[in-house]
Amino acid sequence: MTKWTIEDVAARFEEAASTSRRLPPVRVQGYFNCWPAIVRNEWETFAADERVYRSFPPSPDAIERMLEVMRWVQWLTVEQRHLVWMRAKRYGWRDITIRFACDRTTAWRHWQRALQTVADQLNGVLVA
Repeated sequence: MTKWTIEDVAARFEEAASTSRRLPPVRVQGYFNCWPAIVRNEWETFAADERVYRSFPPSPDAIERMLEVMRWVQWLTVEQRHLVWMRAKRYGWRDITIRFACDRTTAWRHWQRALQTVADQLNGVLVA
């Protein structure tokens, strides 16, 4: 890629959020369950916890791109990290404005500035 734009950076953050959502759950290694699977009646399943159905696990290339985006996050402040990640996870602007206690336009401007910071770092632009 020759020059990074804000749209490219935002798309890469959204892809990283999607990839992280598709990763398998973290479990303690070394333990296993010897109990047989419990077969429940139909009326018993209503009170059971809902199962989390995940899509296919991400490819190794997608994981590498996600890890690259995680390195980009180090160029941002903590507030910018939260803002960019919330937007990448497709939170609405209303939820973001409540979290950061500011107006929608202000939150959008902060989000644009954070993405511009990452794009400038990727393009090698020196910011004074």
